[in-house]
Amino acid sequence: MLKTLAIFLAGAVVGAPAGAFLWYAFSPLFFDEVVVETLAEAEIVATGTFRNADSAHQGSGMATLVALPGGGHEIQLSEFQVTNGPDLEVWLSAHPDPAASSDVADNQWVGLGQLKGNIGDQAYSVPTDVDVSSFQSVVIWCEQFGVLFSPAALSPPS
Repeated sequence: MLKTLAIFLAGAVVGAPAGAFLWYAFSPLFFDEVVVETLAEAEIVATGTFRNADSAHQGSGMATLVALPGGGHEIQLSEFQVTNGPDLEVWLSAHPDPAASSDVADNQWVGLGQLKGNIGDQAYSVPTDVDVSSFQSVVIWCEQFGVLFSPAALSPPS
């Protein structure tokens, strides 16, 4: 009886934190967060198409850097979809076409905030002190694990 109780307590002490971590890390894979924002009409500075970072981290849709009529810039994500995950953020990256997490981490970047949802149209303000000409791509980045989820290389409109 005492041995059974000790095994149960050891399992609970180890199992509860392990289960909580697994839920945190993998539950986003089972749920989508859909966002529907109206995107402002503005002058297009650059555009790019999201692509898969690898077989587990997939993305699609458009990233558009726009100059707002009242001043400032924002990144607009349209027809956007990415594999959900924990602690996803939207970043501008200086790398022209990141293919790996190290491409992003080893270059200049600026965070634009937490990803509002893994599906749908959404916009992110670029801080006014950021020189947008220094950045060449938009990435969806998992801050918790330092993983690239989906990049979009930016280029001027044709």
